[in-house]
Amino acid sequence: MASPRLDRFVSIDALRGIAVLGILMMNVQGFAMSPFAYDDPTMQMDLTGANLSVWAFAHTFFAFKFITIFSALFGAGIILMAGEGEDTGRHYPRMVWLLVIGLIHAYLIWWGDILVTYALLGMLAVKARRLNPRPLVIWGLVLIGVSGVIMVGGAYVGAMFGGGEGAAEQEAMMASWLDQSTAAYQAGYLNRLPWNMGFALMGQTVGMIMLGARTLGLMFIGMALMKSGFLSASWSMTRYAVLAAVGLALGWWMNHMSTTALIAGEFGLQAVADGNTWSYFGSLILAFGYASTVMLISKIGVFSLIVNLFAATGRMAFTNYLTQSLIMTYIFVGTPGLGLFATVERVDQAKLVLLVWALQLVWSPIWLHFFRFGPLEWVWRTLTYGQAQPLLKGKTAA
Repeated sequence: MASPRLDRFVSIDALRGIAVLGILMMNVQGFAMSPFAYDDPTMQMDLTGANLSVWAFAHTFFAFKFITIFSALFGAGIILMAGEGEDTGRHYPRMVWLLVIGLIHAYLIWWGDILVTYALLGMLAVKARRLNPRPLVIWGLVLIGVSGVIMVGGAYVGAMFGGGEGAAEQEAMMASWLDQSTAAYQAGYLNRLPWNMGFALMGQTVGMIMLGARTLGLMFIGMALMKSGFLSASWSMTRYAVLAAVGLALGWWMNHMSTTALIAGEFGLQAVADGNTWSYFGSLILAFGYASTVMLISKIGVFSLIVNLFAATGRMAFTNYLTQSLIMTYIFVGTPGLGLFATVERVDQAKLVLLVWALQLVWSPIWLHFFRFGPLEWVWRTLTYGQAQPLLKGKTAA
C-alpha cells in the first residue's frame, strides 16, 4: 500500500505562496465593493484614468490565474497527504474540518470563500488519486470544458436575450440593493451580516454550478502535475523555460484580448460574453506559464532566498488566506471596523494589497523560524488528528 508523502517541496510551497498572495489582488474588490461590482466594474465608484488602469492590469494578469494555480495545488496536496493507496488516511476528516472552517469563514466573515468548494470537491477528487497522469489530464480538461460551456455559453445566451423588456426594472432593483447593502456594510458587522450570508449562499450555489467542474478538473490536473514531477521542479530547465515562454506569451495575449474587449464594449452584455471567453481559456494558459516560471526559478540557486521567502508564505497559505479576510473585513466593514466599504478606489485598493503582501512575506518566515506550522494550519491539523499537535520546532509531530 502506498503511503502519503510527507516531505516538502520548496517549489510547491513557493508556488502556493505566490498563489495565495495573487488571489488577493482580485479578492480585494469583493471586500471593498459590492459583489455585483465585482462582475460589473462600472457599477460602483470610479472606473476612469488610473482606476481603469488598475482594473485592466488586475484583469489581465490576475483574474482567474492564481485561483487556477491554487486549485491545481489543492489536487497535488491530495497526492501528498492521502497517498495513492486504498487507505485515504486522514483525508476525509481533513475535508470535514475544512468544510466547517470554510462555512464559518463564508457566512460570518466573507462571502467569497473558496474553502467550502475545496472541501466538497476534495472529497470527490481523492477518488481519482490512483489514476495515471494521462487520464487525469484528459478528465481534467473534459471537466474544464464542461464549465466552459456553462459559463461562456451562459454569457452568450445572456447577450442574445438580455437588455430587453424588463431591463429598466432590473436596473432599478439592482441600484436599490446596492444602496441598501452599502449602507449596511458601512454601518457595522452585525448590520451587514445578513447581506454577507445571502451573498455567500448565492455565490456558492452559482459558483458550484458554473465553475465546480472547472475546479475539480484543475484538481485532477494538479494531481497529474504532481505525479509527473512538474510541481517538484524535476523537469529540465530547458523544458520549463520553453513552457514558461509559450505560456506567458500566449496567455498574456488571450487575456489582453479579454481586457480590450470588455473596455471597448463598455462592459455591455456582448462585451462580457467575448471577454469571458478569452479570459476563461486564457487564464489557464497564463497560470501554467506562471507555474512553469516558478519551477524554473526554483532550480536556479541564485534565487533561493526569494524562493524560500515565498515558500514560507506558502507553508502558511491557510493562515495567510484567512488573515487576508480578517484584515480586509476590519478595513471595509463598519463597527468594530473602519467602515470604508465603497469609499476606497481601485488605486488605493491595490496599495492595500501591496501592504498585505509585504506583511505576510515578512511575518511568515519569522513565525516558521520558531514554529512547525502556521497557527491555523496547527488548528486544522489538531482538529483532524483529534489531539493537540506539537507546535514548537523540535517537538515530534503526528
